[in-house]
Amino acid sequence: MNRVNLVVLWHMHQPQYRDPETGRYVLPWTRLHATKDYFGMVKVLEEFPAFHATFNVVPALGMQLEEYASGKFNEPWFSLAFKSAEALTREDKAEILARAFQVNHERLMSRWKRFVELYEWSRPAEGAQAQVSFTARDWRDLQVLSQLAWMEETWLEKDEVVSRLASKGRDFNEADKEALKVKQLELIGLVLPAYREAAQRSQIEISTTPFYHPILPLVCDSDIARVANPGTPLPRRAYRRPEDAREQLRRAREYHERVFGMTPAGLWPSEGSVSDQALAIAREEGFRWFGTDEGVLGRTLNVGFFRDATGIPSNAERLYKPWRVQTPGGEITGLFRDHHLSDLIGFVYSRMDSRAAAADLHERLRYLGERVQSAQPLTICLFLDGENAWEYYPGNGREFLREFYRRIASDQDFRALTATEAIAAAGDVPVTPGIFPASWINANFDVWIGHAEDVAAWELLWDAREAYGRAAEGAKNGRGDAPTKTALVEAYESLLAAEGSDWCWWFGPEHSTANDAEFDALFRKHLTGVYLALQRVPPEELAKPIKRQPEHALELAPTGFLQTKIDGRDSSYFEWLGAGLFSPERRGGSMHGRVFYLRELRYGFEEERFCVRVDLFPQMLEELEDPEFRVTIVGAEELTVVVKLERGHLREFAVENKNVCLLNASGIAEAAFERILEVAVRREALKLAGQTHLRVGVALWHGGLPVDVLPASGFLDVNLGEEHSAWALEEKVLGD
Repeated sequence: MNRVNLVVLWHMHQPQYRDPETGRYVLPWTRLHATKDYFGMVKVLEEFPAFHATFNVVPALGMQLEEYASGKFNEPWFSLAFKSAEALTREDKAEILARAFQVNHERLMSRWKRFVELYEWSRPAEGAQAQVSFTARDWRDLQVLSQLAWMEETWLEKDEVVSRLASKGRDFNEADKEALKVKQLELIGLVLPAYREAAQRSQIEISTTPFYHPILPLVCDSDIARVANPGTPLPRRAYRRPEDAREQLRRAREYHERVFGMTPAGLWPSEGSVSDQALAIAREEGFRWFGTDEGVLGRTLNVGFFRDATGIPSNAERLYKPWRVQTPGGEITGLFRDHHLSDLIGFVYSRMDSRAAAADLHERLRYLGERVQSAQPLTICLFLDGENAWEYYPGNGREFLREFYRRIASDQDFRALTATEAIAAAGDVPVTPGIFPASWINANFDVWIGHAEDVAAWELLWDAREAYGRAAEGAKNGRGDAPTKTALVEAYESLLAAEGSDWCWWFGPEHSTANDAEFDALFRKHLTGVYLALQRVPPEELAKPIKRQPEHALELAPTGFLQTKIDGRDSSYFEWLGAGLFSPERRGGSMHGRVFYLRELRYGFEEERFCVRVDLFPQMLEELEDPEFRVTIVGAEELTVVVKLERGHLREFAVENKNVCLLNASGIAEAAFERILEVAVRREALKLAGQTHLRVGVALWHGGLPVDVLPASGFLDVNLGEEHSAWALEEKVLGD
């Protein structure tokens, strides 16, 4: 077996959430991820000293962490979460209801029955009923639980105060709330020192990103997007500000030196976005290595890395090594992430048993070492988000990480190295004369400039940059009406923040969140801040939202009872007429590195059966050999219909309850598959006494892994009751 040098890079990033006008933090995610993820992610490595890793800390995130750690910050949700329950106003209560439940329901909220109870009580009339019916006790419990859900895992288990509150679970008092507030601030203050200490003991390397996380190639020249995708829409006037790209890099290096006490060798360009011009500037600013995705390397070398049935990529010997990239600024070494394995961590393993998932990843890596022929050690890179995936894992992913770290550290054929260590250990590093301009998402820049909303944002950014440029030129020439030096500094700061990638991430149809409006407004406020600092009147367009309210998923409730024939075919227009529908926007099967197979879900009731239909992207399903569907319906208990395919046809199906296969599956359910999947489950099997709704979800498995789910959150709530075109509610019999 070849030795495997494993490079794990965890990317830590949040955009600048502080309103430039008011100084308030518009959204709380920096604070909440600080208490749940940032500290624990580096701290857990202390248990595995032989496992070295790289952490990428974006300066805009670090700057916010410093402000939070000082205690001198203004974040309305923080203030509201710890405000006396007796003093809450009607507006306060509405805000709590809007914010408190923005948490993963399956993994985090469900830890506390009281949290779930409050959520269920809050749902009628979109919270209006809760505003009237919740007592001070209810509001206080909701305040505390909404913050406990975002606490570091080891603190929930071992910290005297936090573990006591977690165990208590309800009936909190104001002293409990104050104690949790103190603990939150204490934990935030430990984050950056923990990273510095780990770097000083040489267990981690800390890399950086351009200060406000801009897409450097587009800042250098927005027209570069047409190289990767000739059909990409572009702004009328090209945005060409390589001097801003250099400033973003220079500020990142200076921030890193101040906070971590060393000069960064490496760079994770925002979203893995690279071009010859951007890398040349990075090399001139002293960076020695960068990371991006295998798709960028593939387009650079004009080869593909398609996986065979066992997961081995074609051209693997070219993927699993560093490459030196020649630029006008000198050579810089690139490391290229294994897209498939990184995505398993980010999107798939959360739905598996943690130990089984870690074992699967370890075995896949070993198999690469055994099968890929190379005269040198394989350099395999796992690069991904270090914060957002874990809320989908049991126990915030800590068991998965510990088991994976343990396996790698104890395997003599592996060395887990930092990026710099891996490059030094790689032997001869091949050279390529330049890099293909692209990002880690689909090897193009479409997410940030591929939609009319993105283009509108770039037009507004161009106008603001031009206004700043004219003002700076006026000051340089001593013009009487030119702004002061302080005003120019303030305007440029707002401009650099507006160049960040996060704003265009949420424009267009690819991504949506409950906070779309806040992201949109914050981008426009940064641009407005440019004009205000220059004492210019902002253009009227900055008062208008850019983001159109997205149709993230079309959801229709059932409107009538069904009469279906379970044959796996779309037999008749009338067969599913009146069914409920969940149809997310999935853009033909793939989105930012994920492949989608399941297109939409229909569901509804017959007199004695609950029926589910799943439509697919057929061209995507053809790529999978003998997959299986798992249709899960949850009433008082969980029932799963497992449908196994062979050569595109149904081979068999089974019915499971709590992972136990039930006898007489055909007496409980019916299933068929030809062009669509159709499943029907008999009413008596669902145990709905005392239930007001049931939950339904569909997962597609392949090779022992869940590769897609509908809905993405796991389950869809389906109301019961005749007024919902559903079965009448059943009273719970005493003693059941």
